[in-house]
Amino acid sequence: MSILVSRPSKMPVDRNPTISINYNVTSFENEVLCMSIHELEEANRCLQCKKPLCREGCPIHTNIPEMIRLFKENDLLTAAQMLFDNNPLSVVCSLVCNHAAQCEGHCVRGIKGAPVHISAIENYISDSCFDRLKIQQAPSNGKKVAIIGAGPAGITIAIILAKRGYQITVFESRDKIGGIMRYGIPDFRLPRYILDRFEERMKAMGIKFRFNFTIGGNITLKDLFADGYQSVFIGTGAWRPKRMRIPGETFGNVHYAISYLNNPDAVDLGQSVAIFGSGNSAMDVARTAVRHGCKSVTVYVRRDHVSASQDEYEYSLLDGVKYEFNKTAVAIKDEGPMVADTKVEDGHVTVLEDTARLVPVDSVVIAVSQVPKRRLVEHNQGLELNDRGNLKILEYGETSLPGVFASGDVVTGAKTVVHAVEYSKKIADEMDLYMKNLDKKG
Repeated sequence: MSILVSRPSKMPVDRNPTISINYNVTSFENEVLCMSIHELEEANRCLQCKKPLCREGCPIHTNIPEMIRLFKENDLLTAAQMLFDNNPLSVVCSLVCNHAAQCEGHCVRGIKGAPVHISAIENYISDSCFDRLKIQQAPSNGKKVAIIGAGPAGITIAIILAKRGYQITVFESRDKIGGIMRYGIPDFRLPRYILDRFEERMKAMGIKFRFNFTIGGNITLKDLFADGYQSVFIGTGAWRPKRMRIPGETFGNVHYAISYLNNPDAVDLGQSVAIFGSGNSAMDVARTAVRHGCKSVTVYVRRDHVSASQDEYEYSLLDGVKYEFNKTAVAIKDEGPMVADTKVEDGHVTVLEDTARLVPVDSVVIAVSQVPKRRLVEHNQGLELNDRGNLKILEYGETSLPGVFASGDVVTGAKTVVHAVEYSKKIADEMDLYMKNLDKKG
């Protein structure tokens, strides 16, 4: 089997990843060589199980054994095409998925040792081949589709329907695509250039963008249909932070996670910060704060464990983040939060308010999830919210307005990228069917 990067003939391949490799090549070439060796070693560990549990553990059932087989045969482009066709955001998911709970967490190698590093192999394939993918598109059918929101759900549906011949216009309230992937995931976890590459590929597919444009003010859903759009997809995400509903949340030393992650350079957290929450957003805030100069970063968790992925939790520990479990805030003062103990019984958390004590810090960040904003609903008569404050949909993703579909965080609340893709693939099929049925009725 040949190595996947070029190097002088008869160059020895070091199979020990802990040893530095230097064959009188540039540092970049050295890094690429080390990376390729790591991925090859991991691919060689795959058992090619007849019943691949790794695939069952993946929310979108990526054909992992086939991906690894093609990789070992040096057929990267075929592997990348298969990955993209199954998951247009493969290169993103290979970086930000909770692999320990999904594909890698189900790998049989992990029963008695370390699982195959599936995410590294997928990322190597998807990233190196992304710009060379041949995206097959059906001839234009002349039907227009409006996509509101350029987050993971909107990008997925835009690509799928554009491949089927629909004319797509994406309406995005910001000046770049990505949604929560760009404005809620730190650059050290998901480099922005990856999302910029998506924008270029989508434009090459004929997908049009209206940036800095909000639907739900001067322009409504009714206006879109009047202009000839046959269906509309809403994927506006969950951007309104949940409150802890404790005294002091309006103070100047308090920030919400989604607002901080949107532009951490604009926020001075000082030398010490207390973070309340246990999901990936709390981990992202903590690790970003460390990188922005905070000397003391502590995350307070209501239960005895975090809900974030184990990998992100362990990375945060490496970054020097401290944790206090069974603790929460009952109030916030100018000097810092009042932190009390909690007790968990039968899954329910009880706050022991008489244990509250002041924890002096420069800043407090609240990271207890997000919910959708209400602007779109308030300005479009007929749209409804469910009892959780999310957009209400019927069984197959259609909202209370005919021809208007939704998925992603605006429907489910804050979830992961891969789950947005999983559900959006189904919604794309339903939108396609809806528009074909319009022709039959017409």
